[in-house]
Amino acid sequence: MKLDTEAIIWSTPERERAERPLLVLMHGYASHEGDLFAMSPGLPLGFAVASIRAPIAENGGWAWFTRADNIAGDPAPGHVDAAASAVLAWLDTLEYSSVSLLGFSQGAVVALQLLRHDPRRFAATVALSGFVAGGMSDGDAELARARPAVFWGRGTDDAVIPAAAIERTAEWLPAHADAEIHIYEELRHSISSQELKDFAAFLQGRMP
Repeated sequence: MKLDTEAIIWSTPERERAERPLLVLMHGYASHEGDLFAMSPGLPLGFAVASIRAPIAENGGWAWFTRADNIAGDPAPGHVDAAASAVLAWLDTLEYSSVSLLGFSQGAVVALQLLRHDPRRFAATVALSGFVAGGMSDGDAELARARPAVFWGRGTDDAVIPAAAIERTAEWLPAHADAEIHIYEELRHSISSQELKDFAAFLQGRMP
C-alpha cells in the first residue's frame, strides 16, 4: 500500500516546505483530499499543509481501510497499520521542520495509529470524530512515556462511531497522550465552526 503523491494538495510551493512545520490532513471514509483542505483558511498561518488521499478506492471515494471486511468501530489492526505505514513511508521522503497530524473519522484512526508507530515524531495530533484502533501496539509503552499532544473532538449526536469505540478511546487516550478532549453538544459526524476554532488554537499553541 502506498500514497498517490500526485493527488496530494499542498498549500505552499515545494521550495518553501522544508522551512515550515508540516500539517498532514487525512480525510474520512469515501471522501477525498479536497474535503479537509477546504478548511485551510481557518488553520494557523505558518504551516505547510498537505492534504493526502487515502489509498483504497471505495464507495465513490477513498478509504484508509475497507469496510468490506472490517467491523464498524473495530477495524483489524493490521489494516490500520498498513495505512499508517503508507503515510510514514511518504513522510520519510520529505524535509520539514516538524510534522503534525489532523484526521477526521477514518483519518483520525490512522492519525492515532501513527502515534503508536512513531511516538516521538509528531508535534501535535488532532483526531476528529474518530477513535483508536483496538488491540495492543508495540509502540504503546513508549507512547505512554512520550505523551504527545493530542486533541480529540467528537459530537454527542455522532451516529457513525459506535459507543464501544468511543469508550475504548476515552480510556486509552489519557493513558498514552497529553490529551485535550472536547465534546460538542448536538454535533453529528462532522466538524463545527467552534470545533475548528478550538483545534486551530490547539495547533497554534504547539507550533514550533
